[in-house]
Amino acid sequence: MDTCTDQPDQTPPPRGLWLPLITPFRDGALDAVSLRRLITHYARAPLDGLILGATTGEGLTLDEDELERLVMLSADALAASGRRLPVYLGLSGSDTRKLTKTLQRTAPWPIDGVLIACPYYTRPSQQGLVLHFEAAADATARPILIYNIPYRTGVNLHNEAMLRLAERANIVGVKDCCADPAQTAELLRLRPPGFAVLTGEDALAFDALSRGCDGAILASAHLETEAFAAMMHRLQAGDRLGGTTEWQRLADLPKLLFAEPSPAPIKHALWRRGLIDSPEVRLPMTPVSAPLAAALDARLWPGRSAA
Repeated sequence: MDTCTDQPDQTPPPRGLWLPLITPFRDGALDAVSLRRLITHYARAPLDGLILGATTGEGLTLDEDELERLVMLSADALAASGRRLPVYLGLSGSDTRKLTKTLQRTAPWPIDGVLIACPYYTRPSQQGLVLHFEAAADATARPILIYNIPYRTGVNLHNEAMLRLAERANIVGVKDCCADPAQTAELLRLRPPGFAVLTGEDALAFDALSRGCDGAILASAHLETEAFAAMMHRLQAGDRLGGTTEWQRLADLPKLLFAEPSPAPIKHALWRRGLIDSPEVRLPMTPVSAPLAAALDARLWPGRSAA
């Protein structure tokens, strides 16, 4: 772990608009050509960071070699773009020992931090969650962003436990998908200085940013990235009217992109835009239905007939 002992001092806590990047596949394999095209495209966009291999990136379907290749290809493409954009790696799992081994194995990789989801399915106690993330913090010096998403994992990391974890120097924030506005508001009020709260609820991004979240991690920002960034920046500057105007143009997009399991709708849209060569997803994900594909095409390219 000596390769990253000073990482927390080099990378500030995440703020602003982050993109949980899809992982492009073609013929069952990682599509390196499309990945480079995506990285080059989003390196020019008003984003504050990228997350690789998370839920939107179908990280649970990637084997160890693919995950490493994803990171290395992305780092090379970013370097070629000339943009220094922070990159976090999405990790998850219900075996704390396996997670700590993964953190140690990835220590030399060119990433700036990790997004770690709460253990899924097993539904540990709050004390178990605290010990899980403390073990992760001990296993890496990189910044850790907690991913709290109870409707996927089956367990909610409550604020008392979150605030205990926030005392750790390299636990720098949370991707907040608790779906409880009161819990989020309390966390924003009680969190220590420097602990970032980023919303991960695309459809509720406007409300969360209006309440004072430090940013957002939005899969929907694969499309109309500039408009999502403008909405966030206007709200953070105190321009609620301007932020509202931007959001009114965007509010229907998350509904479409999550009308069927993500990331299939996003991949369809990116494929139609020519940013990836195939909309392929891996089982148990399936491609979008024909009606949703038509609705997405109509929303993103009004007046243009489907190919």
